[in-house]
Amino acid sequence: MSSSAVSLSRPRRVSVAPMMDWTDRHCRYFHRLISRDTWLYTEMVTTGALLFGDVARHLAFTAQEAPVALQLGGSEPGDLARAAKLGEQWGYDEINLNCGCPSERVQRGAFGACLMNEPALVAECVKAMRDAVGIPVTVKHRIGVDAVEDYSFVRDFVGTVADAGCEVFIVHARNAVLKGLSPKENREIPPLKYDYAYRLKRDFPALEIILNGGVKTLDEVESHLAHVDGVMLGREAYHNPYVLAEVDMRFYGAAAPVPSREQIEAGLIEYCGTELARGTFLGAITRHALGLYRGMAGARGWRRVLSDNKRLAAADLSIFNEARAQLREPLESAVEIVD
Repeated sequence: MSSSAVSLSRPRRVSVAPMMDWTDRHCRYFHRLISRDTWLYTEMVTTGALLFGDVARHLAFTAQEAPVALQLGGSEPGDLARAAKLGEQWGYDEINLNCGCPSERVQRGAFGACLMNEPALVAECVKAMRDAVGIPVTVKHRIGVDAVEDYSFVRDFVGTVADAGCEVFIVHARNAVLKGLSPKENREIPPLKYDYAYRLKRDFPALEIILNGGVKTLDEVESHLAHVDGVMLGREAYHNPYVLAEVDMRFYGAAAPVPSREQIEAGLIEYCGTELARGTFLGAITRHALGLYRGMAGARGWRRVLSDNKRLAAADLSIFNEARAQLREPLESAVEIVD
């Protein structure tokens, strides 16, 4: 299926945010076991990592993960164009420019949220990438920087970047406070202003506006979709991944039944077997599944067993049997792994 066909068949109605140190290829494969239609994003990859580092380590992924977008961090149009071209060549369905990360490391590189203060440069970057690739180029951004609270700031930013050909904006509906708050605090302390995202959709009806920030339930997703084109889930999708289980049926009209946790676990065990044969450390995969049984009796025991580095180092898939045994109501339909 071509990238454009993927985009048309699976709109960005629901997506999982790019999250540093979390949304790697193992995480994305796991999320794909839960939802076939949710759009997935890579961790942010800097242009330098691609142009001067191990491209395969950063860009390799499995076809089962699609649709998946590559998020880039950078501020030099030529470098971003070259990195975007690599992303297209490796099969990604979208290139996303990070204009929202507030970390000091990103600020030292003069990209991320500080780019919102330079909309003309962002527009130049977008144009360079669009000229280099045939897949969509999108932007993820905040609604303001530091003490700038006025809606006109984000409105003018979006308008300027849209003039360069960007048609999709992912709006983290909080300010980025570049001095004085940690990245974690930047996800929690600046107040959410969902109405700013709603207003952007009203002011730019031809653009695709996706809301991000603080969304935890599918009922909330449905409420926001009355005002915007899509909703991006962040840490809730990571810590409570089964929240994605009803996405396909509820927001994409899928006829397939909602997968059970047992079915997801069975798929993950099969994937782990394949990856172990390639030399992958088992814990690199299981760490993403610690929340699969969140809220269920025995979930703490499940997490404890699948976090045991000594057991994980043994590369023995029977660890799943032991983890499952911690659940107070045994799951009969999960695949049994024998020694």
